Amino acid sequence: MLRRPALATSALLIGALLFTACTGTSTPPAATGAPDPNATLTVRLSLEPSNLDIRRTSGAALEQALVDNVYQGLVTRNGDDDNAIVPALATEWAVSPDGLTYSFTLRPGVTFHDGSALTADDVVSSLQTAKDDATIQNSADLAGVASIASPDPTSVVITLAQPNMDFLFSLTGRAGLIFKNNDATNFSTATNGTGPFTVSSWNTGQSLTLTRNDAYWGDKAGVAEVVLDYIPDQSAAINAAVSGDVDVALEIDPELQGQLDGTGNFQIESGLTTDKGTLAFNNARAPLNDQRVREALRLAIDHQALIDTLGAGQTLFGPIPPLDPGYEDLSGSISYNPDRARELLAEAGAENVNLTLTIPSVYPTSIATFLVSSFADIGVTLQVQSVDFGTWLQNVYTNHDYDLSFVRHVEARDFGNWADPSYYFGYDNAQVQSLYAQALATTDEQTSADLLSEAARIVSDEDAADWLFLSTPLTAVATNVANFPKNSLNVRLPLAGVTVSSE
Repeated sequence: MLRRPALATSALLIGALLFTACTGTSTPPAATGAPDPNATLTVRLSLEPSNLDIRRTSGAALEQALVDNVYQGLVTRNGDDDNAIVPALATEWAVSPDGLTYSFTLRPGVTFHDGSALTADDVVSSLQTAKDDATIQNSADLAGVASIASPDPTSVVITLAQPNMDFLFSLTGRAGLIFKNNDATNFSTATNGTGPFTVSSWNTGQSLTLTRNDAYWGDKAGVAEVVLDYIPDQSAAINAAVSGDVDVALEIDPELQGQLDGTGNFQIESGLTTDKGTLAFNNARAPLNDQRVREALRLAIDHQALIDTLGAGQTLFGPIPPLDPGYEDLSGSISYNPDRARELLAEAGAENVNLTLTIPSVYPTSIATFLVSSFADIGVTLQVQSVDFGTWLQNVYTNHDYDLSFVRHVEARDFGNWADPSYYFGYDNAQVQSLYAQALATTDEQTSADLLSEAARIVSDEDAADWLFLSTPLTAVATNVANFPKNSLNVRLPLAGVTVSSE
């Protein structure tokens, strides 16, 4: 599946670019009091949703708040470092040997928040609507579905037109969420899901409150209430934490971390993401259609120095991050070597090279400044064109009118972009396209991962882009809060297992 960069509407786009140093976490002693089932957990987030219609409204803020908390699919992700797919509204599933038929057994005893029982018809109608209605977010994820049927009240069978190893993962996203059939709920302002929380109130511009669903089919939430407190300003967020107004603060500024360390009341944590800080090369435009020039630019970048400059992050030398199938540590494939970079430019006959970097204005100027200096060291002049995101979408993403571009690609399993020559990267490699097609078509997970690894090595070896860093944002968690999730918090924030203890 070829995807538009999720960052086009992501909450991460609006806030400052935040990272966490790989070794910069602090771990004060945790509180020893017993978990309080009547507690309220207050979580600081940076951007609130524009409305509550998760099917038709874009933006990572909705996924943070509602997926796994209010709405669920047949399957979900475990949130661990393997990002494994686990049961949700289905207790189990089976895939036919040819990879075309997915048979799900529905979980008994599930009810929607309005008290209605979940039925197979609800599942079929939800998935069929998501497939047929292009206004539903990620509808294209179900484009390969040939049929959806319920042979009996306890099962649903989905048949694909051709095998797709990523299909089950697609069901963990918005297209796979299950809604009550013919529900009259006004989804812009209200919700009706099956999750461990209900939406009890929305104070627009300030907070969204989730209340424990005591009729939930699974383990009841560890707190009675969750308040998602929307505080865009970094200093205000830190002040709220220091004063005790919030228990958890996501995406805090590393430069402000010391204010929390001094209180002794917070642990500073980080986890993995699929948020790839990507320096795109226009592979279809001279001089970047010459691999020697692309390699020279990569050799000119001291990635660790950039991360140190930004204050945090993690190196990433290829297109697949650690949470995705096919990840391989490619750090040995290229290293900082400006002398070799100059040699390559000379071999390519690339003298007095002038390039333009098009970068959305929401990103910190330190990235562009670092690249300007790095490229100047090898004789390449880099002009910086800072634009609003709408202009970036039009000029770079749609019209492919650029030399270099930087954006953060936050989506999981988006390697298919490198197998699409029409994508804005302008990268066209038949072998990569074949390997990717094989990776989707196989029914064996390890074989698929191996094929993706092979394809990713080619993309990196051909210097199709440079991956400046993997974003690993900081989360400040109060010492009396336990089991707070750690991975991919920019797009998913499952809170049912979190507990708050007495001090």
